[in-house]
Amino acid sequence: MTKKEIEYQIVELKDEYLQLQHNLEKMELVKGNLVPLENRLAEIEKELSVLNQKLRES
Repeated sequence: MTKKEIEYQIVELKDEYLQLQHNLEKMELVKGNLVPLENRLAEIEKELSVLNQKLRES
């Protein structure tokens, strides 16, 4: 994976993360099921950590 590809993936994940945070706030207001959103946010955080490490190593 090239540096550009890693950077692109990071941007995509950050965008998804922001959208999920916004959706999470909406779900909290209506007392919806937050678990799937919280789980995905945690997955994104892990993915970002791995990608940032790869970026530092490249």
